[in-house]
Amino acid sequence: MQVYFISGLGADKTVFQLLDLSYCEPIFIDWITPLRNEPLAQYALRLKKEKDIPDNAVVIGLSFGGMLATEIAKAFPEAQVILLSSSKTKNEIPALYRTGNYLPLYKWTPDKLQKFFMSNYEGMFGITSKKGKEIYQKLIANSDIGFNKWAVWALLHWDNLAVPANVTHVHGTADKILHYNNVTCDITVPQGGHLMVMEQADEMSGILRRLVYKD
Repeated sequence: MQVYFISGLGADKTVFQLLDLSYCEPIFIDWITPLRNEPLAQYALRLKKEKDIPDNAVVIGLSFGGMLATEIAKAFPEAQVILLSSSKTKNEIPALYRTGNYLPLYKWTPDKLQKFFMSNYEGMFGITSKKGKEIYQKLIANSDIGFNKWAVWALLHWDNLAVPANVTHVHGTADKILHYNNVTCDITVPQGGHLMVMEQADEMSGILRRLVYKD
């Protein structure tokens, strides 16, 4: 079975490399270049079209990728969508982040300085293992700051309030980026951080297999 994976902001398929995906044919979706001031919903549907994601696909979205997957789920109810460490609506995004609309420092910070700050925030993402730290640093080094700035803008202007019936939300109790108490999820991962796909890869692999095959 083909399963489509959409990574999070500042990440690529590397973030999924510790998962056991032997039960499926994983297809990792690369980012496309966003249009100027392109809304998140529009980008999500354009990504689906350009990457030939079937209408009835199994789509797994991590963090920002989960928000994109939510928009795909809204437009294509036959899809099976799984969110990891993500938010389904604008109300599940911490209110503090919305100050970025009024004080958009992310637009003004030099690219090298952004990468420096991101590379020193492993703890916020729940990264503690040596392997996890190595992968995290590679993700930051390979990240596209221009894309990230658009993604932050799109996230801050996302106005979705609809929760599609074809979405299953998996979230960790120790998520410091999108706080557990601020979301309503279907499956709780005790002590799972924002990047639990790396730090709790075995547990997450089992959860995903059961969800994909609806065991």
